[in-house]
Amino acid sequence: MSTQVADIALIGLAVMGQNLILNMNDHGFVVCAYNRTVDKVKSFLENEAKGTKVIGAYSLKEMVDTLKSPRRIMLLVKAGTAVDAFIEQLVPLLSPGDIIIDGGNSEYQDTERRTKDLEQKGILFVGSGVSGGEDGARYGPSLMPGGNPKAWPHIKSIFQSICAKADGEPCCDWVGETGAGHFVKMVHNGIEYGDMQIICEAYHLMRSGLQLTQEEMSVVFDEWNRSELDSFLIEITRDILKYKDNKGYLLERIRDTAGQKGTGKWTAIAALDYGVPVTLIGESVFSRCLSALKNERVEASTVLSGPEPVYKGDKKQFLEHLRKALYAAKIISYAQGFMLLREAAKVHNWNLNYGGIALMWRGGCIIRSAFLGNIKSAYDKNSKLSNLLLDDFFAKAMDTCHPSARTVVSAAVTMGIPTPALSTALAFYDGFRTARLPANLLQAQRDYFGAHTYELLGQEGKFVHTNWTGHGGKVSASTYDA
Repeated sequence: MSTQVADIALIGLAVMGQNLILNMNDHGFVVCAYNRTVDKVKSFLENEAKGTKVIGAYSLKEMVDTLKSPRRIMLLVKAGTAVDAFIEQLVPLLSPGDIIIDGGNSEYQDTERRTKDLEQKGILFVGSGVSGGEDGARYGPSLMPGGNPKAWPHIKSIFQSICAKADGEPCCDWVGETGAGHFVKMVHNGIEYGDMQIICEAYHLMRSGLQLTQEEMSVVFDEWNRSELDSFLIEITRDILKYKDNKGYLLERIRDTAGQKGTGKWTAIAALDYGVPVTLIGESVFSRCLSALKNERVEASTVLSGPEPVYKGDKKQFLEHLRKALYAAKIISYAQGFMLLREAAKVHNWNLNYGGIALMWRGGCIIRSAFLGNIKSAYDKNSKLSNLLLDDFFAKAMDTCHPSARTVVSAAVTMGIPTPALSTALAFYDGFRTARLPANLLQAQRDYFGAHTYELLGQEGKFVHTNWTGHGGKVSASTYDA
């Protein structure tokens, strides 16, 4: 085999890896394929990659030897120790200026560590979010690269060729330094959790409250997909609802316990770490946890009482309220996600382009939807926008939709149908628009039992303690924010 013919190597031949290789091949790049189980390389070359320019390697050294300089190696392996193990084996084979790209769902702190460690060895590390599932990988994913910025000029042409396009623009751009790419992908996945949960709650209200058939629900989602809710997840929900096999509708036979791979949980943990109220994603994670308690829920359903879950009013009118409630919750979810991105950017000194991130999510990825264009416009108008809800477009949309959200949440409570994500979206909206919250009482309580101090209105920055009982003493505890 002649040396130095491959533009990039990819390690990991599961479905995502194979599809990305074939995507790169379609765009004229020569890819070297490698897998730890080398039999997979042979099988891939003889089957899926037959007739392509893809070449295979049966050892890491052989793979590295096929690469043009600077060498570009992409890992699509399980996050965690597997990534570190491959990096350890690759480093002795590489030269300064070579590039390692991690395209898995790695934790952003790991990417931060790897970027810094490898920079000291002269290797440029990139942690890139890859979204869109196996179909996206094959025909155009959303790519969110971050890490060592010196790597970007060397991978830009490959990444922007193979990614999805929205209105002709690539759904991929440089995100930022160290862990920025994987942080943005993590928040994307958290928003995905939220989007899926609010759709599930709408389905629950239609099925149990309005008692619609699956065909009727599919028609509703089809209509919604032609409104502001136009999105990949609404579209696939329509298709899932009408899907039948030889036993009839499949959806009703699927066990109602949801799994998770951790990225939604990581988003909720990051929100707590940074003190950002990303409540809708948090509720979405907890809803999956609650769904896992199947046996307890079945038992509880025979013991605990509740109201009759049937809607007595005008169904058509309620469906329009539900559409608006869903739209309002979606706006809140994205507003919270971008709040988290802003706070992380401040802490890590990342220069995130929020409009660019919205554009990256417009095509290829799971949360792709028409309204991401409105988010891009909001940040194009004001790059320093502190919260999406303060943009004219979204403020007006919430003004139109929040009354419907109240109608839906009230009806859900009356019927005893759980809507944790729709409810928390409304609670956040009301909390955010409230100039004076009851946290003054909370601060007084903390000072009463723990001498934690408080600030007086008009005297911000000066922390005082009151001896509330007359025998508590005048010494305060150390001041801290909580």
